[in-house]
Amino acid sequence: MPVEIIDLVYETAFVPELWPKLLSELAATSHSVGSTLFLFGDDGGASGVTLDNLQDLLREFLANPDLRFSTSVVRMCDTRPNSFVEVDDYLSAKEIENDPIRQRLRARGIGTHLCTAVPMPTGEVAVYVLQKAHDAGRYEPEELARLNALRPHLARTGLIAARLGIERAKGTVAALDALGLPATVCANGKAIATNRSFLQHSDLFNIGAGDRVTVAQGRANELLQAAVRELGNTEDTVRSIPITSSGEAAPGVLHVIPLLRSARDVFSGGDTILVFTPAKSSALVPAPSLLSGLFDLTPAEAKLAVSLSAGLTLKAAAEQSGIKFATARSYLEHIFRKTGTGQQSQLVALMKSATAIR
Repeated sequence: MPVEIIDLVYETAFVPELWPKLLSELAATSHSVGSTLFLFGDDGGASGVTLDNLQDLLREFLANPDLRFSTSVVRMCDTRPNSFVEVDDYLSAKEIENDPIRQRLRARGIGTHLCTAVPMPTGEVAVYVLQKAHDAGRYEPEELARLNALRPHLARTGLIAARLGIERAKGTVAALDALGLPATVCANGKAIATNRSFLQHSDLFNIGAGDRVTVAQGRANELLQAAVRELGNTEDTVRSIPITSSGEAAPGVLHVIPLLRSARDVFSGGDTILVFTPAKSSALVPAPSLLSGLFDLTPAEAKLAVSLSAGLTLKAAAEQSGIKFATARSYLEHIFRKTGTGQQSQLVALMKSATAIR
């Protein structure tokens, strides 16, 4: 995946004027004619941004409950696919024929739909939708693979868009306050602007000598410092860092979001924003889509993690997923790296604490 498009993803988080450009890039990389981001709040509100060819339909969609709650939209919001999937695989032929939003799109020569949903730790859901021309057929595996490689980056950008709205941040302090989450802006690992919520988590985070930000938990701090050192490495660096519960400190996830190009102007030259999303403890098994969005797990890795958190052995989880034991071991190593854990018991505890993030 070209670094340029990943950089654009993160720049767009704080410079929303770039959303049309980013959506165009997503369309180009998947040979789509439609490309849209929808943001659904836990209060039932909705907003979105799309390409010029669908602007009028987006306005109608946001204003018309019959379209907002049409079968295809409700099905995807309920399913919350943790990878890009073809929407038609989740609908019957009759549902596709009678769905009012699909009827409008067919009239415009638009056919196959692709969708992924990213449940946010703060309660919102970001939904990315792409469409092909009616005569272009289905999406090719390589097109899906390119989009799924971008999905973790799109998830973090969706988090920011869901909190700030699709508007340009007005400045460092205002943006941090508008996030409504503990956050600090850093330059070379040193805090240059911090909101009150972040400072109140002194049991988890420390701004020490030289204003350097550290995490109280050793393994999480190692991951943070590695992420700060490797800002240019967009492929392998862990950027969603789990913070496990300790004493009275609640568990959560620390997201390391790079500030790129014009986004740096908004934040006075900072190169990174750290955003903490607290979690509540729960004995429930977390949804794969939430795990995927939080920890950059692939769909297969998320499915295995859920099976393990339900109490299955690795062998049983492999059988349930229909994969070889050796493949499951490989997946587990990837999961350990991405979640900062080193043992299956640590992973299960983390997965269970992550489920009720709001």
